[in-house]
Amino acid sequence: MATHRIAQTSRQSVDATDAQYFINRELSWLAFNWRVLEEALDDRNPLLERVKFLAIFASNLDEFFMIRVSGLRRQLAACRTELPPDGLTPAEQLAAIRRELLHQLDQQAQCWQQDLAPKLTDAGMHILNYVQLDDRQRAWLRDYFEREVFPVLTPLAFDPAHPFPHISNLSLNLAVVVDDPRQGERFARVKVPDSFPRLLALPEEDDDDDEACAELVTPNTLRVVWLEEVVAANLDLLFPGVAIKASYPFRITRDADLAIEEDEADDLLLTIEESVEMRDFGSEVRLEVDAAMPNHIRDLLVNNLNIAPYLVYTAPSPLGMAGLMALIQVDRPDLKYPPFVPAVPPALTLGDNIFSVIRQQDMLLYHPYSSFNPVVDFIREAARDPQVLAIKQTLYRVGANSPVVDALMEAREQGKQVAVLVELKARFDEENNIAWARALEQSGVHVAYGLLGLKTHAKICLVVRREPEGIVRYVHMSTGNYNPTTSKIYTDLGYFTCDPDIGADISDLFNALTGYANKKSYRKLLVAPGAMRDELLARIDREIQRQAEHGDGYLAFKLNALVDQTLIRALYRASQAGVRIDLQVRGICCLRPGIPGVSERITVTSIVGRFLEHARIFYFRNGGDEDVFLGSADLMPRNLDRRVEILFPVTDTALRRTLIQHILVVHLKDNSQARRLLPDGRYERQHPLEDEPVLNSQLWMLEHRGFWE
Repeated sequence: MATHRIAQTSRQSVDATDAQYFINRELSWLAFNWRVLEEALDDRNPLLERVKFLAIFASNLDEFFMIRVSGLRRQLAACRTELPPDGLTPAEQLAAIRRELLHQLDQQAQCWQQDLAPKLTDAGMHILNYVQLDDRQRAWLRDYFEREVFPVLTPLAFDPAHPFPHISNLSLNLAVVVDDPRQGERFARVKVPDSFPRLLALPEEDDDDDEACAELVTPNTLRVVWLEEVVAANLDLLFPGVAIKASYPFRITRDADLAIEEDEADDLLLTIEESVEMRDFGSEVRLEVDAAMPNHIRDLLVNNLNIAPYLVYTAPSPLGMAGLMALIQVDRPDLKYPPFVPAVPPALTLGDNIFSVIRQQDMLLYHPYSSFNPVVDFIREAARDPQVLAIKQTLYRVGANSPVVDALMEAREQGKQVAVLVELKARFDEENNIAWARALEQSGVHVAYGLLGLKTHAKICLVVRREPEGIVRYVHMSTGNYNPTTSKIYTDLGYFTCDPDIGADISDLFNALTGYANKKSYRKLLVAPGAMRDELLARIDREIQRQAEHGDGYLAFKLNALVDQTLIRALYRASQAGVRIDLQVRGICCLRPGIPGVSERITVTSIVGRFLEHARIFYFRNGGDEDVFLGSADLMPRNLDRRVEILFPVTDTALRRTLIQHILVVHLKDNSQARRLLPDGRYERQHPLEDEPVLNSQLWMLEHRGFWE
């Protein structure tokens, strides 16, 4: 990673607003994605899991260009003079991004070509190049191409009579060079269709049915070939009568950050739907070309796409390596992490009504170590319980075939009052959420889309139930989405309670989301936008005061991202006052730890492993009268100022101790998967000290899942 020299300063001379004390947001994100790539490079991980990390690295990078690089390009074009806390201009950031990516992409290519692909072959999984195929395999593929692929393809010529074709976002293409007997060398573009699997499975050698169509990667797949190589090998069928001189893969990434004028939209759902359709037409922010492409073909693409040379990246095929994710479907448990069965709280296995269980005690779930089923059961039981009057819920990313949405629609069929806040602006999930919003509306659910100018990111579900003593509110709150699929791979904390104050707060928040309420203060919740930043600052200041009076100030935060300048400066101030601070920040961290006179009392670690660390925990020791908050918010300006977020207190004493001692502390002590952030912005992997046992926090959680029940 790019490094910065940190001036050695005395405590008295420090200006904590100085740009040298902040890490650039984009470079910090690249450092995170490098840690993802390191998991692909790490031969301690099972082979197919390493392939998965390589695919995730590529997919992450696609989104980075579509959103972050495109944003920097817009700033550059607008001559923006406002700089981030680290002081880098948009041009300086773009240059630094390219320098870092050239190294990372080289490592990615080497990892695939020299390490993973050969080892997959040794393990009996053959990712073949077309030149490696025998005559029978080529004949089968040509037949498949003629029957299935050929009718879909549309070759587009480029010459005085044919304008340069539009290249859609993230599409894989072939730059085809043909030799026309009358006109000489000509250029054409062929789009590799995304309606087919990127990896085509070949029939097994002992399969006598040459007509078998085994194009999908299946659990029994042993041999696959890249679709673009099959298209390239059969171009003669697309261009009869001319000689195919060569073809070269290339790929375009476009600006996909939607710009929506919400206050001018008559119908937000339709406006977002139309905006999503425009993603294929955003400005070009990256051109990837095959390393074998000659300069004159690359120049033709650059000139006609009008793309800056520094946005051109050359790499050996295959391009678009996110397509490797298809290999995870193959049934090779010997090449994957061992499976496990998520725990279910014992109180929920006794057959009691879930509401009676929550009345007796708050409940904590820690996914994926805890099953997500109790969350679905909570909504499903509410739908069927005759004493339940209403259900209110936020939905951010729910995925396909959602049992949560099914339960909400069932609740409406059962005559419940159901109100759902569907966040249409959840990036890259807009189409899913539009479909769910329409389905819910058609079933009679009251659907709202949130507040103008804000994304609703809070994860909350409220059930209103009539009981002998009166109306009782049952609440589920979470750090993660109501998505059973991601709950198996993201670590998130969920909390059930019927605390009257929290229930009243959630009711007030829903009234603000669905109506015109403008509530500023809440009983127990910290809510953004509004008081959340100030409440966190007040607790940091309280710890500074505690340190001054008793010398035992301590803070520990576990979160996804730390960017907010005001809170970083507050943490610097606490460190300068002597407060010890442990931060575990999975992704972006703009704070520089370990600087004498500024942040020497702060440590920052990051865990990237089998599961995506997604939980947010905020711990304030407060002299033993501890505060622990969980929630959906990271410490970023977007979360604190432009999203509806909550942090909720863990009020149950036993669960609070469990969170501190068995979740937070274990992760902070990780010396296997954790990397420690150095003052210059680099990360180094933690290793056990002499005579210290190895602690992999995720493995520890798997081995002890259910301990918090």
